[in-house]
Amino acid sequence: MRSAIRKPLVEALPAKEALKVKLAETPDELRAAQRLRYEIFTNEFGANLQSLTPLLDSDCYDPFCHHLVVKNAMGMVIATTRLLDEKNAMLNGGFYSENEFDLTAVKILQGRKLEIGRTCVHADYRSGATLALLWSGIARFVLEHQYDFLLGCGSISIRNGFEDAWSITHQLMRRHGLDPELKVSPRRPLPSVDTPADPPAAIPALIKAYCRLGAGIGGPPCWDPDFQCADLFILLPVRALEARYARHFLKPGDETR
Repeated sequence: MRSAIRKPLVEALPAKEALKVKLAETPDELRAAQRLRYEIFTNEFGANLQSLTPLLDSDCYDPFCHHLVVKNAMGMVIATTRLLDEKNAMLNGGFYSENEFDLTAVKILQGRKLEIGRTCVHADYRSGATLALLWSGIARFVLEHQYDFLLGCGSISIRNGFEDAWSITHQLMRRHGLDPELKVSPRRPLPSVDTPADPPAAIPALIKAYCRLGAGIGGPPCWDPDFQCADLFILLPVRALEARYARHFLKPGDETR
């Protein structure tokens, strides 16, 4: 669930522009998604990407993932996320999230699991409509393949220090902490701070959206120095997606193939 949606959302899409969500089907579509990821993560996060290909955000997980893309009327990829099934993850040594957290307690849960990651949206298209369309593609994929749990990492920038990350963590753990038996431990804990942010830091929009859908936070954050962020583990039981959310995200005319 790692995401790059940090700048203020624009109020509306370019006038009369139609968007389409689909699974990437060609090498060109995959490269376009990886190029978008590279541009956003390096330019906005200042990430030090350990990429396999210059100017693309490409890693060893990509070949095992489905890549969901949103395209504009000109065919340009303007949003993307990748979906990693548990069976495919095992072929590559595990979920991406396992690099950051010990997921022993989560992996023994009965049910099919899908990891969401590398979510990003072009700065000109950060509207509620784009995110809703991306979520409609995720929802269709989840329901068609009958997954039971969504999981991933929610990122908080630490370019200005650790205080905001801890403020957000404390807020979320009070209201959305997972049950103790599902808690996970970070492999690189974020250093603690003596003084919390005052006033409390704003929770990133995407993490807030996951929690509204019924997601829980797995525990203290992991420090990711390459992405200059703190990551929280997020677990969303599909059963928590109430009927009104399914109706909202699965609008007639949306396509995911």
